[in-house]
Amino acid sequence: MAGALRSRIDGWFLSRRAPSDTLELTQRNVYIVPTRAGWTLAATLLVLLIASINYQLNLGYLLTFLLAGSVAVGMHVCHGTLRGLAMHMVAPEAHYAGAAAVFRVVLHNTRRSVRYGIGMAVRGSGQWAWTDVPAEGTSTVEIAFKPERRGLHPVPPLTAETRFPLGTFRVWTVWRPAAQMLVYPTPEAHPPPLPPGEPLTGAAAVSAAQRSHSAGEYDGVRAYRRGDPLKLVVWKKAARAQAAGSEDLVSRDTQQTQREELWLDAQHTGVTATETEARISRLCAWVLMADRLGVDYGVRVAGRVVKPSQGEAHRRACLEALALC
Repeated sequence: MAGALRSRIDGWFLSRRAPSDTLELTQRNVYIVPTRAGWTLAATLLVLLIASINYQLNLGYLLTFLLAGSVAVGMHVCHGTLRGLAMHMVAPEAHYAGAAAVFRVVLHNTRRSVRYGIGMAVRGSGQWAWTDVPAEGTSTVEIAFKPERRGLHPVPPLTAETRFPLGTFRVWTVWRPAAQMLVYPTPEAHPPPLPPGEPLTGAAAVSAAQRSHSAGEYDGVRAYRRGDPLKLVVWKKAARAQAAGSEDLVSRDTQQTQREELWLDAQHTGVTATETEARISRLCAWVLMADRLGVDYGVRVAGRVVKPSQGEAHRRACLEALALC
């Protein structure tokens, strides 16, 4: 019951914060509460004050009000450390589900003094990243987050806080960024080999035949197959693959194989239709495998079609189709 009530209050509190990728901290969105150490110090000061009154201790009065004045000044400094700070969310990059993602937040300080001990974290995560913001300068904070599901997700609410200088007060704020993060599916750890190519039909076959005729005997590359002669292996690509820690090989494509194209189809994964995530995971691994081999490939999944091509932009388009299907 208490958890449900707390969740409702938290939801109401966040609903009052308009999403934005920039936030300037003012009196209206910065809050301050005593910490456990602050409450302990307050109780200690109360005991000192009562003892000083009871025993008429002038030095006791001096110590009590000296500590109380220090706490009051510390409260003002603590609140001013966060107030006036500007925060900007850097557009997050796409990540794979289950892997750690990193959000980058740039903190802008227009004040002529350094802001010390500023921490940021995903609200409720407890994993803090701390930094100092230089005078009239900026500082970048990297916040770790682990997305569990593929798809397009909003950046979770963030919390910024400071307890500088005495640790007796906690000054904090809550921020709802408007940015969204694309989460790719988790690639299968040990996928089977790439599926065989599909024969070209119609105008595509005629165009491929003309390219093969003009290019000579070899025109393009494909994944290495057992039994390929060594003279067909593209050793430059093999060297680059080994330098990157991969053992994948590619062979030169002949005129006959140029009349085929590689399609990564969800129905050809060998996984039952009920295991949707397993299908997507295998397709994701195949996309990465085909990209490393440098071959043309296309993707067909859940009504989405990405025509065969290659390169960084094509790989991102295929992974995005898998993430959003």
